[in-house]
Amino acid sequence: MKKFLLVVLILLPLTGWSASTNNWPMEEFDGDLENLPSLQSGFQLYTNYCLGCHTLQFQRYERTADDLGIPHDIALENLVFTGQKIGSLITNAMPKQESKGWFGAAPPDLTLVTRVRSPEWVYNYLKTFYADADRPMGANNKVYPNVGMPNVLLDLQGIQRQVCSEGNCDQLVLDPGTGKMSAEEFDAAIYDLTNFLYYTGEPTRLQRQRTGIYVLLFLVFLGCFTYLLNREYWKDIDGH
Repeated sequence: MKKFLLVVLILLPLTGWSASTNNWPMEEFDGDLENLPSLQSGFQLYTNYCLGCHTLQFQRYERTADDLGIPHDIALENLVFTGQKIGSLITNAMPKQESKGWFGAAPPDLTLVTRVRSPEWVYNYLKTFYADADRPMGANNKVYPNVGMPNVLLDLQGIQRQVCSEGNCDQLVLDPGTGKMSAEEFDAAIYDLTNFLYYTGEPTRLQRQRTGIYVLLFLVFLGCFTYLLNREYWKDIDGH
């Protein structure tokens, strides 16, 4: 029962992300936790564009910097903007009660978002914001329709618009020259950001996978040894 309650408490801040369904054709996402430049870029993008609203309250700066190969002094200078120490949890000063009034719901913690949803969901969600004058924040989203969140990456991507033809609105078109990045550069940036969130969802994933290989090899060796030992025992029994 205690374990069940712990899981509920961990996932509760993310329930706001699972309240909407969509029929948008999702692009595949293949995370790469051995790509340190990608993870470092994603960490930088997160602290610059996401951390003001969304925490990573189960992740520490120090552990993240160590896992991603970032020296502590560089992390403190370029990634910690809140005056926190390197050993602090990655949190912000966003007031929960006030933020509910601003956005309709408090911005969720994103430490486990790729596990509650999926990496593909996050990747496509971040790519499918489009201009919508009818929304309070001036933006809508194809993966999460009517989301109460502004397009914080607008200056990087540029203005993306929904195009409808014969009642079909499953097309997004980017106004050329409105963003700091080209379409290819923005896709790469979103990959890096999603890859970083994929890492925060389970920082020990690579270690777990490597340990699993060693365990399987050990079991194979043990199985062979056990088989040979069993055969020797049966030789003595058959001999009598």
